[in-house]
Amino acid sequence: MGEKSKKFFGENRLYVLAGTIFLMGVIIIARLYILQISDYDKFRGMAEDQHKGFSELAAKRGEIYLKSGEDEYPLAVNREYMMVYLEPKLIADEDKGKVVSELNYILGMDREEIRAKVSKSDDMFEIVKKKISDDEANKIRELKIKGVKIMPETYRYYPGGELASHIVGFVGSDGEEEKGRYGLEFRWENELKGKSGSLYQERDSAGRWISISDREMTPAQDGMDLLLTIDETVQYEIEKILKATMEKHQADSGSILVQEPSTGKILAMANYPSFNPNEFNKVEDMSAFMNSSISGNYESGSVFKTITLASGIDSGVISSETTYVDTGVVHEAGYDIQNSDGKAYGEQTMTQVLEKSLNTGVIFTEKLIGNARFLSYIKNFGFGEKSEIDLPGESAGNISNLKNTKSDIQFFTASYGQGLTVTPLQILNAYSAIANGGNLMKPQIVEKEIYSDGREEEIKPEVIRRVIRKDTAEQMKKMLESVVVNGHGKRAAVEGYRVGGKTGTAQVAKKDGVGYEDGLTIGSFAGIAPLDNPRFTVIVKIDNPKDVEWAESSAAPAFGEVMKFLLNYYNVEPDNIGDKKD
Repeated sequence: MGEKSKKFFGENRLYVLAGTIFLMGVIIIARLYILQISDYDKFRGMAEDQHKGFSELAAKRGEIYLKSGEDEYPLAVNREYMMVYLEPKLIADEDKGKVVSELNYILGMDREEIRAKVSKSDDMFEIVKKKISDDEANKIRELKIKGVKIMPETYRYYPGGELASHIVGFVGSDGEEEKGRYGLEFRWENELKGKSGSLYQERDSAGRWISISDREMTPAQDGMDLLLTIDETVQYEIEKILKATMEKHQADSGSILVQEPSTGKILAMANYPSFNPNEFNKVEDMSAFMNSSISGNYESGSVFKTITLASGIDSGVISSETTYVDTGVVHEAGYDIQNSDGKAYGEQTMTQVLEKSLNTGVIFTEKLIGNARFLSYIKNFGFGEKSEIDLPGESAGNISNLKNTKSDIQFFTASYGQGLTVTPLQILNAYSAIANGGNLMKPQIVEKEIYSDGREEEIKPEVIRRVIRKDTAEQMKKMLESVVVNGHGKRAAVEGYRVGGKTGTAQVAKKDGVGYEDGLTIGSFAGIAPLDNPRFTVIVKIDNPKDVEWAESSAAPAFGEVMKFLLNYYNVEPDNIGDKKD
């Protein structure tokens, strides 16, 4: 330092010192302002976090059950598995090689993968493998190597495997947390997952709990259990019949649904192909998870003729014995609409129209009803709207072709189930309305909600609206019986019982253009039994059977097999009328 500098600092020492103190004071005041005012909440929270401990108390996920006689069958439950993990920081250098060798031998994992985890010397937690077997867990316990540990984890488990898989869905990760995906697991996620609890307690500077301090605990609230309307034995048998039918006819896919018409309760809902929710990550095509019973739109074909004739009878323009002359073809707007068999039958009653499945007969009826009134009946029967069943992914179908009530051709094709799309559930529910005397019911799949505190709430059947009169329903049941006794539904008969129903063989609309796919058909059969006191409504839908063309050879026999099982399983007394022959 030069003489001038020394002289300057010597003469101005007090000013320099004062300036330094002032500057330091400004810095201290600014820091205090930040700590105590502008960032007060932040630092207070940090201090409290250091002084208080927080623990989240996990809620138990609610479980899902099927009915099984007087008992319950577990469809989705919580199962404890063991996980092996490492605390590399605690593993002694001389033990690291042994850890790699032993875990490689016990778990069958790649040695280098294990070595990489063991080598993270500053790490306190490295997962090695989840869901290890009991035998693997026991062998790891016997190692007694410091830093090699196992701990329990709870996972969702589906004891029935593929049973009712489209109904239940599964629990899987969305990338951040485990939650319900598809099916009931998704639809009832909030109710099933419950509410986590919490525990706050003070701790000392070393992070240890202070035992004499106050605790603030909010208990976890376990999720709600669900008891379904689905019967385990019925579901199993229906899935077995469906699979056998698919294999017999080399069909692409299919569905069978069973409903109790008086209540709307679904007793079985089966789709093929299926999947195992325990191994959902092995499924390559995500569409396999979709429940086609409620989301699969299709043109139903002639099963819809029942709706047209019920509308005609209820509106008073026809009865079951009303006649018309069938010429085999209807000419309209440049189109020639023929009967499916290409034949003309002359004078026919409306019952014979249903027996022979005559397109010209339902067009005759639709003309008498009128387009606007026919559209009203279609909507009242539940087509074009969701039924609000407690499952996700339901489709409303598509009846937009009928917006223009002046377009006769659209209504003529709709009268025999073409040009509008529906779901199997909608057809089933409409037939149930005929079976129960005219009331459209809300399809029900959850029978009871069971809360964690032991309270139970039973879901009551719900009438959506009345769609036809009781006397209309009675006429329709007799006409449907005639289809089984005298018409295309003979293979749906069950000896000793009065059974009614209707076949439908529909074309498949092109996905990328106008018209229909060559050679592709959907066969279905919807029906009711026993007719004096209907207990069951069933729909069978078979997509693209390879060995037969008509539903009377694919869906109808499967329906008969399903209905026979139901009547026997529920010990329904025979009425000794349904075994009449031609």
